[in-house]
Amino acid sequence: MTVPSSGIEVVFTGLGGTEVVATRTSSPHPPRPHRVLVRTEAAGVAFAEVQMLRGRYPAQPRNPFVPGYDLVGEIVAVGPEVSGWRVGQRVAALPVTGAWAEHVELRDRDLVAAPEELDAADAVAVVLNGVTARQLLRAGNVRSGQTVLAHGVGGGVGILLAQLAVAAGLRVIGTASAHRHAALADLGMELIDHRTSDVRSRVAELAPGGVDAIFDPLGPTSLDESWRMLAPGGSLISYGSARTLHDPGPWWAPYLKIAGRIGRWELLRLLGRTGGRRARLYYVKSDEQFRADLAELFRMVGSGRLRPRIAGRFPLESAAQALDLHISGRETGRVVLVPGLSAE
Repeated sequence: MTVPSSGIEVVFTGLGGTEVVATRTSSPHPPRPHRVLVRTEAAGVAFAEVQMLRGRYPAQPRNPFVPGYDLVGEIVAVGPEVSGWRVGQRVAALPVTGAWAEHVELRDRDLVAAPEELDAADAVAVVLNGVTARQLLRAGNVRSGQTVLAHGVGGGVGILLAQLAVAAGLRVIGTASAHRHAALADLGMELIDHRTSDVRSRVAELAPGGVDAIFDPLGPTSLDESWRMLAPGGSLISYGSARTLHDPGPWWAPYLKIAGRIGRWELLRLLGRTGGRRARLYYVKSDEQFRADLAELFRMVGSGRLRPRIAGRFPLESAAQALDLHISGRETGRVVLVPGLSAE
């Protein structure tokens, strides 16, 4: 068991744009008790890193720090009191920060075995995004034959959510920019260009009685519109506030508005005044359910039942370019960092 003497890691040096993204040399140390050291094979780029870059993430880390929400890699060292894990084993994890590095120390309780046969980028594409999609569907409390609306289906979560929903026998309506529609055409859903269409009117045409669940990552003002599109007994699941990235004021202000809306609707539901409609706030967390869901998602990818889309692969040294691609929305799918990949 040899601990590497050095490596490379990405660091956010302050708040702003990609000009504050840098790389530096790291000095990995032997893992502490109940921890392992992992050589990163692939790490995902997510909207959470964009929020952290702008200082808009809940529980914002203090700069400078190493970002990176999820990863897949190989254990290269095992700390004291670790059982069930060994050097050479491939694992996945959701550290929230720290994954954009060649070597990452992780708690043993957070690890999920990752199949050797999966492409590293495909595997990491379902760690944060795939589990989020699977758990959103569960929170939506929907069944085969019902209709769901997913906002932002061209992103990493949306693509997987659409596939899982269609596989479960659901009718899926999705919003996405027109330039993404061709790439999404084979997923079996009905697409709405949210930039040029009145989404509420178009949904009313497609589902006159309303939809049975809506998955909304956009924020408080979008929730108001989504609530009006629910069928009686339907569920609205809020899982982000993408539209408020550039809003003035503290990061927590939009989440307070989301919580206020959900709280009001829940009170009305308890009073019997919502026609059975309900609203919930969802966030992903690394727990036993997360690990069970990720293991099943890996099986689905391995069998071909779930097909992640990779928008681009970049070396760690090109993390700023990877973020630029993610922010631009030019490509459809997950942007992935691959340590050791040659820069083009």
